[in-house]
Amino acid sequence: LAIKYHLTRNLTDGIQDKDIEVNVEKTVVFISISDKLLFKSGSYNVTENAYTVLDKIAKVIKDQPKMEVMIEGHTDATPIKNDIIQDNWDLSTKRATSITRILQSKFAVAPSRLIAAGRSSYVPLAPNDTPANKSKNRRTKIIILPKIGQFFEMLETKAE
Repeated sequence: LAIKYHLTRNLTDGIQDKDIEVNVEKTVVFISISDKLLFKSGSYNVTENAYTVLDKIAKVIKDQPKMEVMIEGHTDATPIKNDIIQDNWDLSTKRATSITRILQSKFAVAPSRLIAAGRSSYVPLAPNDTPANKSKNRRTKIIILPKIGQFFEMLETKAE
């Protein structure tokens, strides 16, 4: 809960609340960031505005050195294909990798703590039937979670 309070207070300062959502479930923190804050449509190049948010996230991540961080890219169901991007799987993984690289290179988050993952359009928050719903589905999730060994230790402690 302390992580959630710290994250919410720091991340939403100067940013519209609807663009960033922070949730905590047991020992895992989920930060969902709308794509319009991070990327231009159909692109995996991070916008200049995104650096402020990523800086704040990096500070929180570095304050939790025993946690791992998974960056998940999500798209809507509108197909995409061009010379660089093969499909929505490709776009979602390229977006996750872009964020991962920035956290590592610009904000000095240890790469051994980072996991890049693409989910394409297969974990929607809403049906892909309206522009507003499609916008909800285009997001990047940053998940701060215990390292696998710590997670199993917690389970063993609860079992005893």
